[in-house]
Amino acid sequence: MSTSPQSSTDIRAIETDEEVAACFPLMRQLRPHLSSKEEFVSRWRRQTAAGYRLLALWQADGPTALAGFRLQDNLMHGIHFYVDDLVTDEKARSTGAGRLMMDRLKSEARRSGCTRLVLDTPLTNMLGHRFYFRHGLLARALRFSIDLDEDRA
Repeated sequence: MSTSPQSSTDIRAIETDEEVAACFPLMRQLRPHLSSKEEFVSRWRRQTAAGYRLLALWQADGPTALAGFRLQDNLMHGIHFYVDDLVTDEKARSTGAGRLMMDRLKSEARRSGCTRLVLDTPLTNMLGHRFYFRHGLLARALRFSIDLDEDRA
């Protein structure tokens, strides 16, 4: 049985292929389209070259919460801390693991000199919205997108 997040706050950078592979089952809860550990590791390597980093709240039986992030620069926000991925294991939700990870992300953002943390979430992610609001994040925009393979008109 795993310990509660409050008794084990080992949040660490994920830096090896083996660690990334160990995080695959957790990331797949957020990104079910990922087909394999190998695909996840390959995409992680490619994104890491562009500044992407992973942090995991690690407990005895593996990662309980996982976050992928990077520094970005654009005209809207300037240099900001962008959270690509944030997931808490479904068995560990409402235990404080997500709060610990969010606190760490805010700390990492400040340490990186950022004054803004930004993330996107689907409009259908109501539980996530409640979590983000509780942690001071506000909905400030809608993102519009189109799948270009489907738009052949």
